Amino acid sequence: MSQPLPPEYFQRQDETPDTLFYQVPRLVTHIDDATIAALTQFYRQQLPPQSHLLDLMSSWISHLPEEVTYARVAGLGMNCEELEHNPRLSDFAVHDLNAQPQLPYADACFDAVLNVVSIQYQTHPVEVCKDICRVLRPGGQHIVAMSHRLFPTKAIAAFHHFSPQERVDLVMRYFEQAGGFALPIFVDRSPADADPLWIVVAQRLDGLTQE
Repeated sequence: MSQPLPPEYFQRQDETPDTLFYQVPRLVTHIDDATIAALTQFYRQQLPPQSHLLDLMSSWISHLPEEVTYARVAGLGMNCEELEHNPRLSDFAVHDLNAQPQLPYADACFDAVLNVVSIQYQTHPVEVCKDICRVLRPGGQHIVAMSHRLFPTKAIAAFHHFSPQERVDLVMRYFEQAGGFALPIFVDRSPADADPLWIVVAQRLDGLTQE
């Protein structure tokens, strides 16, 4: 295992409680329409019907294909009103991962955990990845979608200073540090003349999940 990540990577301009920042609902999209369509197509190819999904750091839209039926789409986010507006969610929980990295779900209950353009706000991502490993079923996947937009005051320092490739490498290190995942893969689904779409996918190993 590589050396622990430097704590300065995870410092932010605004260190006030995240509950204050997210108490006002933001019913907006954070990537453009072409990039949303590219992400939806990736989900269409990657997530089988009747899967049990967790939309992590969720909001009012989950970008899932409308024609596909899933057994469960749980949403975990920071604003109740945003989550109430999301028509794809079967259930939801308001939960601050930066204050409590442990997820309020049972072991091995999801086939996939999704994180869309929000990984840059996690201040304890390795701890979160460890718990994602716990709630995933063996062979389940954690899909992290990234782009270039962010709330600057709440994004961690690494995402301000790193190049896109360095950001991807950092997310891959999260999985390495967490343990229990196969080697992540990187997929570039960036549409032409639109916001970029960089995706990291890591699969939970069978058997014992933690090193």
